Amino acid sequence: MAKSELDELRAAVREFLDATSPIETVRALMATDTGFDAASWRQLAGELGLTGIAVPDTWGGAGAGMAELAVVFEEMGAALLCAPFFATVALAIPAILASADEAATEKFVPGFVDGTSTATLILNGQLGPWDSDTVCLRAQQHRAGYRLHGTAPLVLDGHTADVILAAARTEAGISLFAVPADAAGLRRTLMAGLDRTRKVARVEFDGVAAELIGADGGAAHFLARTSDVAIVALAAEQLGAAQRCLEMAVEYAKNRIQFGRPIGSFQAIKHRCADMLVLVEGARSAATRAAEVVDADEPSTAAAVAKMVCSEAFLQVALDNMRIHGGIGFTWEHDAHLYLRRAKASQLIFGTPDYHAQRLGELVATSAQKGHT
Repeated sequence: MAKSELDELRAAVREFLDATSPIETVRALMATDTGFDAASWRQLAGELGLTGIAVPDTWGGAGAGMAELAVVFEEMGAALLCAPFFATVALAIPAILASADEAATEKFVPGFVDGTSTATLILNGQLGPWDSDTVCLRAQQHRAGYRLHGTAPLVLDGHTADVILAAARTEAGISLFAVPADAAGLRRTLMAGLDRTRKVARVEFDGVAAELIGADGGAAHFLARTSDVAIVALAAEQLGAAQRCLEMAVEYAKNRIQFGRPIGSFQAIKHRCADMLVLVEGARSAATRAAEVVDADEPSTAAAVAKMVCSEAFLQVALDNMRIHGGIGFTWEHDAHLYLRRAKASQLIFGTPDYHAQRLGELVATSAQKGHT
């Protein structure tokens, strides 16, 4: 899309979120077990088509790319949207599309696109960085198909997803499976988390019948790619939320009067806001670049940079936002702490900044070795 079209998309998403996900609604939904409003979800997916932006039109989507989808994630991060959007759109849909299994795509993706069903993906069950060695589930082949065994302690929206996709180890290697929510032997338990706006669940598989997606033993490569897509989507979310924290801080600094003048006129506050702006713009550069290249063959380097930069920027900006608000910013009644909780939780999932810094070094070293051969 051209910049003007991206701006129109951003404006449309922001208008929708302003109407359906104000902070009062966020607070109400995060206190529920499901964590989202089904009617708003159907509108988001079916009427606005947000779940299908990066899905080929063959399967009911708009056929755009990650650059367009990143704009949506930015606005959802800013609004702290309570919905299974990330689990469905950044994890489940990319995994199925990357599997190149047309039968599975035709069976599942149209329902995700039109909002009639939601999904999630279990990579290693801990929301940690992708590593095929850490896959926690196993699958055994029987005459009637496959059976899944094991426990995934932390699964995004695992308690409400209509379809659970899971990486599991078979005799052939790492494979991807689909399990319906009503499968016998499946147990799902909502867990308490630091970020109450993003629900996580413990999912247990006790000989659960599962449908193989793609080739047996052939999932490791495309799940690594799926992980990169999810990391870029998360970086866009972090950017949007950091931008909102900056806006909150500046607005408060302009209006809070102390000693007869706005606190924003004090040099210390000016410097802190300037530092926040530098962090946000750095995050914007990293997230935008990653979104531009994630559709290419080797997006891992840009994804690692984006996760590292955006995680650190969001957490620092969220902390500074709370500090500028002073004592009120530390209270449960103020919204600043919701962003701080999201910042800390987002920093930890899919790998910490330190992990991605190390990963980036390894990727650069590998690339340099290839260049000399």
